[in-house]
Amino acid sequence: MFGKFAFRLSLMVVLFLGACGKYSSGPPTPGNNQIAELAQAIQALGPNVDPEEAQRAAYVAFTYPLQLAKEYQITDPPIIHNIKVNQGLRPRGLCWHWAQDMETRLAQEHFKTLDLHRAIGNSEKALRIDHSTVVISAKGDGMYDGLVLDPWRWGGKLFWGDPKLDHKYEWIPRQKVFELKRGRSGRRLLAAG
Repeated sequence: MFGKFAFRLSLMVVLFLGACGKYSSGPPTPGNNQIAELAQAIQALGPNVDPEEAQRAAYVAFTYPLQLAKEYQITDPPIIHNIKVNQGLRPRGLCWHWAQDMETRLAQEHFKTLDLHRAIGNSEKALRIDHSTVVISAKGDGMYDGLVLDPWRWGGKLFWGDPKLDHKYEWIPRQKVFELKRGRSGRRLLAAG
């Protein structure tokens, strides 16, 4: 009884707060200084990172989410939009859609001095929803040496930063999360059998 009440109360709070954050014109267009700052951070990932590639990666990371926000029909904060996607009212826009589409678009640049990684945050935390993103690093480096490129968090406005310093999400390589989940599923099947 209390569980249902708590769930309904939580849902009402999310919907109420989400209604306060509506925007119909989509996320704001980034300024050149924002793109330049990210390009500089990407170039600083390693001495062999090509400055032109860093600039292209930063430009795509900031501008492509604006296109996705239109395609996904983003008019609400991310959690509210997720509810709409899950109810079939919007075509796409879950975090893994953003991550998949961003990774695909960035991969089209055929970077020679940069690598792309996928990460999932909070997968090991109870009462937290998994969150997917893309991480960019210098060629040959791991995701923890790179930068999170997360357009979902702010509904198409790019969040970027060091995955180790992200206070909102504890990032783990996506493949490792899948392995952990497969291992738990296998143990449950053995216990049930």
